[in-house]
Amino acid sequence: MNTTQNGRGLPGTQEEADVSEETGGPAILVLEDGRVFHGRSFGAGGETFGEAVFNTGMTGYQETLTDPSYHRQIVAMTSPHIGNTGVNDDDPESARIWVAGYVVREPSRLTSSWRSQRTLDDEMRDQNVVGIALKGTRALTRHLRDRGAMRAAISTVETDPQKLLARILEQPTMAGSDLAAEVSTDHTYEVLPPEGVEVRHHVAAVDLGIKAMTPQRLTERGCKVTVLPAGATAEEILALDPDGVFFSNGPGDPATADAPVAAVRGVLEAGKPLFGICFGNQILGRALGLGTYKLTFGHRGVNQPVRDTRSGRVAITSQNHGFAVDAPLEEPFDTDHGRAEVSHIGLNDQVVEGLRLLDRPAFSVQFHPEAAAGPHDAAELFDEFVDLMSAQPAPAAK
Repeated sequence: MNTTQNGRGLPGTQEEADVSEETGGPAILVLEDGRVFHGRSFGAGGETFGEAVFNTGMTGYQETLTDPSYHRQIVAMTSPHIGNTGVNDDDPESARIWVAGYVVREPSRLTSSWRSQRTLDDEMRDQNVVGIALKGTRALTRHLRDRGAMRAAISTVETDPQKLLARILEQPTMAGSDLAAEVSTDHTYEVLPPEGVEVRHHVAAVDLGIKAMTPQRLTERGCKVTVLPAGATAEEILALDPDGVFFSNGPGDPATADAPVAAVRGVLEAGKPLFGICFGNQILGRALGLGTYKLTFGHRGVNQPVRDTRSGRVAITSQNHGFAVDAPLEEPFDTDHGRAEVSHIGLNDQVVEGLRLLDRPAFSVQFHPEAAAGPHDAAELFDEFVDLMSAQPAPAAK
Protein backbone atom coordinates (compact mmCIF):
# COMPACT_ATOMS: atom_id res chain seq x y z
CA MET A 1 0.00 0.00 0.00
CA ASN A 2 1.30 3.47 -0.85
CA THR A 3 1.79 6.08 1.84
CA THR A 4 2.28 9.84 1.58
CA GLN A 5 4.15 12.51 3.52
CA ASN A 6 2.59 15.46 5.40
CA GLY A 7 -0.95 14.23 4.73
CA ARG A 8 -0.68 15.02 1.01
CA GLY A 9 -1.38 12.44 -1.66
CA LEU A 10 -1.94 12.12 -5.37
CA PRO A 11 -5.04 10.91 -7.22
CA GLY A 12 -5.13 7.15 -7.28
CA THR A 13 -3.04 6.70 -4.10
CA GLN A 14 -4.36 5.05 -0.98
CA GLU A 15 -4.21 6.47 2.54
CA GLU A 16 -3.15 4.14 5.36
CA ALA A 17 -5.89 3.00 7.70
CA ASP A 18 -4.92 4.31 11.14
CA VAL A 19 -8.09 4.39 13.17
CA SER A 20 -8.77 2.95 16.60
CA GLU A 21 -10.13 -0.58 16.66
CA GLU A 22 -12.86 0.86 18.90
CA THR A 23 -14.68 1.73 15.67
CA GLY A 24 -16.22 -0.79 13.27
CA GLY A 25 -14.83 -2.95 10.51
CA PRO A 26 -12.91 -1.82 7.42
CA ALA A 27 -14.43 0.86 5.17
CA ILE A 28 -13.25 2.82 2.15
CA LEU A 29 -13.95 6.28 0.80
CA VAL A 30 -13.43 6.66 -2.96
CA LEU A 31 -13.51 9.98 -4.85
CA GLU A 32 -14.42 10.32 -8.50
CA ASP A 33 -10.85 11.26 -9.45
CA GLY A 34 -9.58 7.94 -8.13
CA ARG A 35 -8.33 9.03 -4.69
CA VAL A 36 -8.91 6.30 -2.09
CA PHE A 37 -9.02 6.62 1.69
CA HIS A 38 -9.08 3.60 4.00
CA GLY A 39 -10.66 3.74 7.44
CA ARG A 40 -13.16 1.97 9.61
CA SER A 41 -16.94 1.87 9.63
CA PHE A 42 -18.79 4.43 11.73
CA GLY A 43 -22.56 4.39 12.00
CA ALA A 44 -24.43 2.02 9.70
CA GLY A 45 -22.71 -0.49 7.45
CA GLY A 46 -23.32 -0.68 3.71
CA GLU A 47 -22.51 1.88 1.06
CA THR A 48 -23.62 5.32 0.00
CA PHE A 49 -23.02 7.79 -2.84
CA GLY A 50 -23.02 11.59 -2.90
CA GLU A 51 -20.99 14.74 -3.43
CA ALA A 52 -17.98 14.91 -1.09
CA VAL A 53 -17.78 18.25 0.77
CA PHE A 54 -16.19 19.43 4.01
CA ASN A 55 -17.51 21.40 6.99
CA THR A 56 -15.11 23.54 9.06
CA GLY A 57 -17.37 23.98 12.09
CA MET A 58 -16.08 22.94 15.49
CA THR A 59 -19.60 22.57 16.88
CA GLY A 60 -23.09 21.74 15.67
CA TYR A 61 -22.65 18.28 14.19
CA GLN A 62 -26.25 17.34 14.97
CA GLU A 63 -27.57 20.44 13.20
CA THR A 64 -25.30 19.69 10.24
CA LEU A 65 -26.53 16.12 9.92
CA THR A 66 -30.19 17.19 9.96
CA ASP A 67 -29.86 20.22 7.66
CA PRO A 68 -31.84 19.40 4.47
CA SER A 69 -29.34 21.46 2.44
CA TYR A 70 -26.90 18.54 2.84
CA HIS A 71 -29.19 16.18 0.94
CA ARG A 72 -27.15 13.90 -1.35
CA GLN A 73 -23.80 15.03 0.08
CA ILE A 74 -21.09 13.10 1.92
CA VAL A 75 -19.92 15.51 4.61
CA ALA A 76 -16.40 15.41 6.04
CA MET A 77 -15.86 17.21 9.35
CA THR A 78 -12.54 19.02 9.83
CA SER A 79 -12.98 19.13 13.61
CA PRO A 80 -11.11 16.06 14.87
CA HIS A 81 -13.56 14.84 17.55
CA ILE A 82 -17.19 14.28 16.65
CA GLY A 83 -19.91 12.84 18.86
CA ASN A 84 -18.66 14.14 22.21
CA THR A 85 -22.04 15.47 23.32
CA GLY A 86 -24.15 12.68 21.87
CA VAL A 87 -27.56 13.28 20.27
CA ASN A 88 -30.76 14.74 21.70
CA ASP A 89 -34.29 15.44 20.49
CA ASP A 90 -34.06 19.23 20.85
CA ASP A 91 -31.31 20.20 18.37
CA PRO A 92 -32.31 18.53 15.05
CA GLU A 93 -33.11 20.97 12.25
CA SER A 94 -35.51 18.53 10.59
CA ALA A 95 -37.19 15.19 11.26
CA ARG A 96 -34.30 13.08 9.94
CA ILE A 97 -30.62 12.97 9.03
CA TRP A 98 -30.18 14.24 5.46
CA VAL A 99 -26.47 13.75 4.75
CA ALA A 100 -25.76 10.90 2.35
CA GLY A 101 -22.67 9.87 4.32
CA TYR A 102 -20.47 11.12 7.14
CA VAL A 103 -16.67 11.32 7.42
CA VAL A 104 -14.96 11.96 10.75
CA ARG A 105 -11.43 11.68 12.05
CA GLU A 106 -12.14 10.22 15.47
CA PRO A 107 -15.63 9.35 16.72
CA SER A 108 -15.92 10.04 20.43
CA ARG A 109 -15.98 6.82 22.43
CA LEU A 110 -17.69 8.60 25.33
CA THR A 111 -20.74 10.85 25.44
CA SER A 112 -20.57 13.67 27.98
CA SER A 113 -23.58 16.00 28.16
CA TRP A 114 -26.57 16.25 30.46
CA ARG A 115 -28.68 16.83 27.33
CA SER A 116 -27.53 13.65 25.58
CA GLN A 117 -30.15 10.95 25.00
CA ARG A 118 -28.15 8.53 22.84
CA THR A 119 -24.85 8.25 21.00
CA LEU A 120 -24.20 9.61 17.53
CA ASP A 121 -23.13 6.15 16.37
CA ASP A 122 -26.45 4.67 17.51
CA GLU A 123 -28.39 7.48 15.83
CA MET A 124 -26.61 6.91 12.54
CA ARG A 125 -27.25 3.18 12.76
CA ASP A 126 -30.93 3.74 13.56
CA GLN A 127 -31.30 6.02 10.52
CA ASN A 128 -29.11 3.84 8.27
CA VAL A 129 -26.50 6.55 7.66
CA VAL A 130 -23.17 5.16 6.47
CA GLY A 131 -20.02 6.75 7.86
CA ILE A 132 -16.28 6.27 7.93
CA ALA A 133 -13.65 7.17 10.52
CA LEU A 134 -10.21 7.89 9.08
CA LYS A 135 -7.08 9.71 10.12
CA GLY A 136 -6.77 11.41 6.73
CA THR A 137 -9.53 14.02 7.06
CA ARG A 138 -6.94 16.80 6.72
CA ALA A 139 -5.58 15.24 3.53
CA LEU A 140 -9.15 14.80 2.25
CA THR A 141 -10.00 18.45 2.97
CA ARG A 142 -6.87 19.73 1.25
CA HIS A 143 -7.62 17.54 -1.74
CA LEU A 144 -11.18 18.87 -2.05
CA ARG A 145 -9.91 22.44 -1.70
CA ASP A 146 -7.47 21.82 -4.55
CA ARG A 147 -9.66 19.71 -6.83
CA GLY A 148 -13.14 20.82 -5.80
CA ALA A 149 -16.17 19.02 -4.38
CA MET A 150 -16.76 15.82 -6.33
CA ARG A 151 -18.80 12.65 -6.45
CA ALA A 152 -17.77 9.99 -3.97
CA ALA A 153 -18.81 6.82 -2.16
CA ILE A 154 -18.32 5.21 1.23
CA SER A 155 -18.54 1.43 1.41
CA THR A 156 -18.11 -1.27 4.02
CA VAL A 157 -19.10 -4.03 1.56
CA GLU A 158 -17.20 -3.29 -1.67
CA THR A 159 -13.47 -3.80 -1.16
CA ASP A 160 -12.38 -3.09 -4.75
CA PRO A 161 -11.92 0.69 -5.22
CA GLN A 162 -12.03 0.40 -9.01
CA LYS A 163 -15.41 -1.31 -8.99
CA LEU A 164 -16.74 1.35 -6.62
CA LEU A 165 -15.25 4.12 -8.80
CA ALA A 166 -17.09 2.80 -11.86
CA ARG A 167 -20.38 3.14 -9.98
CA ILE A 168 -19.47 6.60 -8.69
CA LEU A 169 -19.03 7.82 -12.25
CA GLU A 170 -22.60 6.72 -13.00
CA GLN A 171 -24.03 9.01 -10.28
CA PRO A 172 -25.58 12.40 -11.15
CA THR A 173 -23.54 15.51 -10.44
CA MET A 174 -24.80 18.24 -8.12
CA ALA A 175 -24.74 20.73 -10.98
CA GLY A 176 -28.07 20.36 -12.74
CA SER A 177 -29.78 18.62 -9.80
CA ASP A 178 -33.24 19.84 -8.78
CA LEU A 179 -33.55 18.69 -5.15
CA ALA A 180 -35.69 21.18 -3.23
CA ALA A 181 -38.93 19.25 -3.75
CA GLU A 182 -37.26 16.10 -2.37
CA VAL A 183 -36.66 17.70 1.04
CA SER A 184 -39.64 20.07 1.26
CA THR A 185 -42.84 19.55 3.21
CA ASP A 186 -45.68 17.93 1.26
CA HIS A 187 -48.36 19.95 3.04
CA THR A 188 -48.91 23.45 4.39
CA TYR A 189 -48.65 23.95 8.16
CA GLU A 190 -48.43 26.76 10.71
CA VAL A 191 -45.89 27.64 13.39
CA LEU A 192 -47.26 29.95 16.08
CA PRO A 193 -45.41 32.30 18.45
CA PRO A 194 -44.62 30.96 21.92
CA GLU A 195 -47.09 31.56 24.72
CA GLY A 196 -47.10 35.18 25.81
CA VAL A 197 -45.82 36.57 22.49
CA GLU A 198 -48.36 38.65 20.60
CA VAL A 199 -48.89 37.92 16.90
CA ARG A 200 -47.80 41.03 15.00
CA HIS A 201 -47.26 39.71 11.49
CA HIS A 202 -48.11 36.78 9.24
CA VAL A 203 -45.21 35.32 7.22
CA ALA A 204 -45.60 32.87 4.34
CA ALA A 205 -42.43 30.73 4.28
CA VAL A 206 -41.63 28.64 1.21
CA ASP A 207 -39.87 25.46 2.31
CA LEU A 208 -37.00 24.74 -0.08
CA GLY A 209 -35.26 22.76 2.69
CA ILE A 210 -36.08 24.94 5.67
CA LYS A 211 -34.33 24.48 9.02
CA ALA A 212 -36.53 24.28 12.11
CA MET A 213 -34.76 27.18 13.78
CA THR A 214 -35.83 29.65 11.08
CA PRO A 215 -39.58 29.67 11.86
CA GLN A 216 -38.61 29.75 15.53
CA ARG A 217 -36.58 32.94 15.03
CA LEU A 218 -39.60 34.51 13.31
CA THR A 219 -42.14 33.39 15.91
CA GLU A 220 -39.92 34.78 18.68
CA ARG A 221 -40.46 38.15 17.01
CA GLY A 222 -44.23 37.88 16.96
CA CYS A 223 -44.73 36.26 13.54
CA LYS A 224 -47.21 33.56 12.74
CA VAL A 225 -45.49 31.46 10.06
CA THR A 226 -47.33 29.49 7.39
CA VAL A 227 -44.91 27.03 5.78
CA LEU A 228 -45.67 26.04 2.17
CA PRO A 229 -44.20 23.33 -0.10
CA ALA A 230 -41.36 24.18 -2.48
CA GLY A 231 -43.70 24.21 -5.48
CA ALA A 232 -45.98 26.93 -4.08
CA THR A 233 -46.90 29.47 -6.74
CA ALA A 234 -47.07 33.22 -6.29
CA GLU A 235 -50.85 32.99 -6.48
CA GLU A 236 -50.96 30.42 -3.67
CA ILE A 237 -48.58 32.48 -1.54
CA LEU A 238 -50.41 35.76 -2.06
CA ALA A 239 -53.78 34.11 -1.44
CA LEU A 240 -52.73 33.88 2.21
CA ASP A 241 -52.45 37.69 2.27
CA PRO A 242 -49.20 37.53 4.26
CA ASP A 243 -47.40 40.57 5.61
CA GLY A 244 -44.13 39.16 4.29
CA VAL A 245 -42.75 36.19 2.37
CA PHE A 246 -39.69 34.10 3.24
CA PHE A 247 -37.73 31.78 0.93
CA SER A 248 -35.57 29.26 2.76
CA ASN A 249 -32.28 27.47 2.35
CA GLY A 250 -32.19 24.18 0.44
CA PRO A 251 -30.14 21.75 -1.66
CA GLY A 252 -29.40 21.49 -5.36
CA ASP A 253 -28.58 23.73 -8.29
CA PRO A 254 -30.48 27.05 -8.28
CA ALA A 255 -30.35 27.04 -12.09
CA THR A 256 -32.97 24.26 -12.01
CA ALA A 257 -35.39 26.01 -9.61
CA ASP A 258 -37.65 27.69 -12.17
CA ALA A 259 -40.85 27.38 -10.12
CA PRO A 260 -39.48 29.16 -7.00
CA VAL A 261 -37.94 31.84 -9.25
CA ALA A 262 -41.35 32.48 -10.81
CA ALA A 263 -42.89 32.63 -7.32
CA VAL A 264 -40.34 35.23 -6.19
CA ARG A 265 -41.08 37.37 -9.24
CA GLY A 266 -44.78 37.28 -8.45
CA VAL A 267 -44.16 38.28 -4.84
CA LEU A 268 -41.91 41.16 -5.93
CA GLU A 269 -44.53 42.40 -8.39
CA ALA A 270 -47.11 42.37 -5.58
CA GLY A 271 -44.81 44.55 -3.46
CA LYS A 272 -44.75 42.22 -0.48
CA PRO A 273 -41.70 42.35 1.82
CA LEU A 274 -39.41 39.44 0.97
CA PHE A 275 -36.52 37.80 2.80
CA GLY A 276 -34.41 34.92 1.49
CA ILE A 277 -31.67 32.80 3.05
CA CYS A 278 -29.01 30.75 1.26
CA PHE A 279 -30.89 28.98 -1.59
CA GLY A 280 -33.44 31.76 -1.20
CA ASN A 281 -30.68 34.27 -1.94
CA GLN A 282 -29.79 32.44 -5.14
CA ILE A 283 -33.47 32.28 -6.13
CA LEU A 284 -33.86 36.03 -5.61
CA GLY A 285 -30.74 36.57 -7.70
CA ARG A 286 -32.20 34.57 -10.56
CA ALA A 287 -35.53 36.41 -10.23
CA LEU A 288 -33.58 39.67 -10.70
CA GLY A 289 -32.02 38.35 -13.91
CA LEU A 290 -28.65 37.41 -12.41
CA GLY A 291 -26.77 34.20 -13.07
CA THR A 292 -25.57 31.57 -10.60
CA TYR A 293 -22.52 29.32 -10.69
CA LYS A 294 -21.02 26.40 -8.79
CA LEU A 295 -18.24 27.18 -6.34
CA THR A 296 -15.15 24.99 -6.39
CA PHE A 297 -15.62 23.62 -2.88
CA GLY A 298 -18.31 25.86 -1.37
CA HIS A 299 -18.66 27.42 2.07
CA ARG A 300 -19.65 25.11 4.93
CA GLY A 301 -19.04 25.88 8.58
CA VAL A 302 -19.77 28.34 11.37
CA ASN A 303 -16.73 30.60 10.98
CA GLN A 304 -17.21 32.43 7.66
CA PRO A 305 -16.43 36.21 7.69
CA VAL A 306 -18.85 38.47 5.77
CA ARG A 307 -18.74 42.25 5.31
CA ASP A 308 -21.82 44.47 5.14
CA THR A 309 -21.20 46.76 2.15
CA ARG A 310 -23.09 49.69 3.72
CA SER A 311 -21.78 49.73 7.27
CA GLY A 312 -18.47 47.96 6.74
CA ARG A 313 -19.30 45.75 9.74
CA VAL A 314 -17.90 42.22 9.60
CA ALA A 315 -20.00 39.34 10.90
CA ILE A 316 -18.82 35.79 11.50
CA THR A 317 -21.51 33.62 9.96
CA SER A 318 -22.78 30.08 9.57
CA GLN A 319 -22.87 28.89 5.95
CA ASN A 320 -23.71 25.84 3.88
CA HIS A 321 -23.78 26.31 0.12
CA GLY A 322 -22.04 25.15 -3.04
CA PHE A 323 -23.49 27.69 -5.49
CA ALA A 324 -23.36 31.49 -5.59
CA VAL A 325 -24.89 34.49 -7.35
CA ASP A 326 -22.96 36.35 -10.04
CA ALA A 327 -23.54 40.10 -9.47
CA PRO A 328 -21.58 43.39 -9.65
CA LEU A 329 -19.86 43.95 -6.31
CA GLU A 330 -19.02 47.65 -6.41
CA GLU A 331 -22.16 49.58 -7.44
CA PRO A 332 -25.95 49.27 -7.78
CA PHE A 333 -27.36 47.66 -10.91
CA ASP A 334 -30.70 47.72 -12.73
CA THR A 335 -33.19 44.85 -12.75
CA ASP A 336 -36.76 44.33 -13.93
CA HIS A 337 -37.82 45.05 -10.34
CA GLY A 338 -35.85 48.25 -9.86
CA ARG A 339 -32.33 48.95 -8.72
CA ALA A 340 -30.46 46.46 -6.57
CA GLU A 341 -27.09 46.11 -4.91
CA VAL A 342 -24.86 43.51 -3.31
CA SER A 343 -25.40 43.93 0.43
CA HIS A 344 -22.76 41.51 1.77
CA ILE A 345 -19.45 40.14 0.48
CA GLY A 346 -17.54 37.09 1.70
CA LEU A 347 -14.08 38.11 2.87
CA ASN A 348 -12.39 34.79 2.10
CA ASP A 349 -13.04 34.89 -1.65
CA GLN A 350 -15.19 37.96 -2.47
CA VAL A 351 -18.30 35.87 -3.17
CA VAL A 352 -21.70 37.61 -3.20
CA GLU A 353 -23.21 37.01 0.25
CA GLY A 354 -26.35 39.11 0.02
CA LEU A 355 -28.65 41.16 -2.22
CA ARG A 356 -30.85 44.16 -1.49
CA LEU A 357 -33.45 45.84 -3.69
CA LEU A 358 -33.38 49.62 -3.48
CA ASP A 359 -36.88 50.29 -4.82
CA ARG A 360 -38.78 47.40 -3.24
CA PRO A 361 -38.87 45.87 0.28
CA ALA A 362 -36.80 42.79 -0.47
CA PHE A 363 -33.41 41.44 0.56
CA SER A 364 -31.57 38.14 0.98
CA VAL A 365 -28.35 36.72 2.39
CA GLN A 366 -26.28 33.71 1.45
CA PHE A 367 -25.47 32.81 5.06
CA HIS A 368 -27.62 31.52 7.94
CA PRO A 369 -28.67 34.17 10.48
CA GLU A 370 -30.80 31.64 12.36
CA ALA A 371 -27.45 30.33 13.71
CA ALA A 372 -28.20 26.65 14.19
CA ALA A 373 -25.46 25.94 14.75
CA GLY A 374 -23.27 28.99 14.59
CA PRO A 375 -22.60 32.52 15.83
CA HIS A 376 -25.42 35.00 16.35
CA ASP A 377 -23.71 37.98 14.67
CA ALA A 378 -26.38 38.20 11.94
CA ALA A 379 -29.53 37.62 14.04
CA GLU A 380 -30.56 41.25 13.51
CA LEU A 381 -31.54 40.41 9.92
CA PHE A 382 -34.75 38.88 11.27
CA ASP A 383 -35.42 42.20 12.98
CA GLU A 384 -34.81 43.96 9.66
CA PHE A 385 -37.40 41.74 8.01
CA VAL A 386 -39.91 42.47 10.79
CA ASP A 387 -39.21 46.19 10.42
CA LEU A 388 -39.89 45.95 6.66
CA MET A 389 -43.27 44.38 7.36
CA SER A 390 -44.08 46.96 10.05
CA ALA A 391 -43.24 49.80 7.65
CA GLN A 392 -45.80 48.72 5.05
CA PRO A 393 -49.02 50.75 4.91
CA ALA A 394 -52.07 49.18 6.48
CA PRO A 395 -54.56 47.76 3.95
CA ALA A 396 -57.39 50.07 3.02
CA ALA A 397 -60.67 49.45 4.81
CA LYS A 398 -63.27 47.70 2.71
